[in-house]
Amino acid sequence: MADKTKGRPGIRRQDGVGYDFSLAYRLGVMFSAFWNSEVRGKVLFLATVLILVILATSYGQVILNEWNAPFYDSLERRDLGEFFHQLEIFAMIAGTLLLLNVLQAWLNQMTALYMREGLSRDLVDQWLKRKRALRLASSGLIGVNPDQRLHEDSRNLAESTTGLVLGLLQSTILLVSFIGVLWQLSSGFIFHISGHSFSIPGYMVWAAIFYAASASVLSQVVGRKLVKLNADRFSKEAELRFTLMHANENMPAITVARGEENERRRINTDISSVLRVVKRLAMANTNLTWVSAGYGWLVIVIPIIVAAPAYFSGGLTLGQLMMSVGAFNQVNTALRWYVANFGPIAEWRATLMRVTDFRQALLDMDADYDLKDSIAYENTAPDTLTLKDVVINAKIGEDIDECGGFRLRETDVVIKAGEKVMINGDHSVNRKLLFQAMAGLWPCGSGTMGLPPVDDILFVPQVAYVPGGTLREALAFPESPNAYEKAAVEAALDKAGLHSLITRLDTRARWDKLLDSDEQKAIGFARLLLVRPRWIVFDEVLEGMEPEWQATMAKLLTAMPETGMIYIGRSEAYLEALQPRVLHLQALPSKSEVPQPQVAQTGASASAGAAAVPAPSALGRPRRTTGYMDKASG
Repeated sequence: MADKTKGRPGIRRQDGVGYDFSLAYRLGVMFSAFWNSEVRGKVLFLATVLILVILATSYGQVILNEWNAPFYDSLERRDLGEFFHQLEIFAMIAGTLLLLNVLQAWLNQMTALYMREGLSRDLVDQWLKRKRALRLASSGLIGVNPDQRLHEDSRNLAESTTGLVLGLLQSTILLVSFIGVLWQLSSGFIFHISGHSFSIPGYMVWAAIFYAASASVLSQVVGRKLVKLNADRFSKEAELRFTLMHANENMPAITVARGEENERRRINTDISSVLRVVKRLAMANTNLTWVSAGYGWLVIVIPIIVAAPAYFSGGLTLGQLMMSVGAFNQVNTALRWYVANFGPIAEWRATLMRVTDFRQALLDMDADYDLKDSIAYENTAPDTLTLKDVVINAKIGEDIDECGGFRLRETDVVIKAGEKVMINGDHSVNRKLLFQAMAGLWPCGSGTMGLPPVDDILFVPQVAYVPGGTLREALAFPESPNAYEKAAVEAALDKAGLHSLITRLDTRARWDKLLDSDEQKAIGFARLLLVRPRWIVFDEVLEGMEPEWQATMAKLLTAMPETGMIYIGRSEAYLEALQPRVLHLQALPSKSEVPQPQVAQTGASASAGAAAVPAPSALGRPRRTTGYMDKASG
């Protein structure tokens, strides 16, 4: 397989969970996805309005801080008239700030909403690109529980990104607005010590910076484990949710097998894993609270203590003191934004890591594979399908004589449109791999498959898929529910033995729960009558069905004489009804299964022993393959 990480500042982690990418690279990936999304215009408009609102709010806060001086001076003078006048001014300032706060809150929510829309749609679009989801599911832990990354992680990332970016922006504007005010107020601070007088330029500014910096350093030291702990928590929570969902989906089978106790232990094991991570996370957050809460309480008196020397020396009035305290708090709040949000930032980085790893893994599913050691796929005429020297490798990336496999005994097969074929063979052969190989999902092996145009061939898997929604949607899947006329749909249901469902065509229900497995397969056969493809490839569809259902489906297939059919399996009903040409799959032993000749043998016995061991070349040994799926087969 080609190097997927070439040219990128990171490599795939050895545990298979994700990638070691820099924060800058991850931010670049998400910004690129946002910039190419349909919501870009809406988000940029809302962001522009938000910046204007934040600027207006910051200006109002500066005016409110200046209001402190005359208000507290009126209290110091006991001037009742001025006191009430300042209250009127406060009402106007506070009322304006209230309106701005409400508007900002609404804009925050709308921005987060559109951010989530863009991110969620982008991830779903990337996930459901042709063959990506199936490839990802087979690529290790990164493909486990994609539902959480598509839903929960995308929501958390959109909301936290919006909140943190706007918080950082607001803190920066407040810092710029108040640091000048605080510097100007500090210029009047005159210190008198032992008969000497002196001033420190920007005294309160430096005090605020030192206070916030010390809090930031302590928070960094105490909370450094939060990023990894949050990532572990999200992963364990996803595993627990999957276990619960899997148990619920399979509860009938669990119940009849009296397996509730086994499932209880399994679920409790996952719960214990979650609780262990949450306990460690709780301890880390508790330790961080010592810093954040401690500095939060100290800030009540710290600015007064810092300004007290100038006040007691007579350099400040009470109003100027309170104005200085207010400016100090605003600067400290802006500087301590990182401290106050260290926990949310850790969660945001963990979520960003999960989402970007998931998105990058999806993009890597399109990486070019080295096809020289895989099955070769060719396009043939619409009325011809060919199989030439086909050998299927039973494991990914292994040689046939290492892991075993199987081959098609007939080395040069040509099938014409309308011909009916059955492919069976040794019981030890995993015939499903041949079905997947013909569908382009398992290219591991050798030989050549010549396939008709992709629009002319339909693959019918052993397990039927019935999507949610109406029965009409299920019949038309993956086309639009209005793709077929009502009369044709009803006739197809009737021929498939589903006459009783005709009146419920437009009923929305969980049909995968209401219908048994035979009825679900019959839905797929009814669809064949609607699509009327030129070619159909079946994967042991009739095996396991009740005899009457097998007879009904086989009869349905006889009504399609113009369609070429390849049935991979051993169905007697198909064999009797369609009289197909039979092809055979032959198991190839692995190296460990091949009897080795005795070294001490001589003469005739040695010759016989040697003849019993087929040479690798005689088995049609394929070259080593390193890819699981490729895009060579449509």
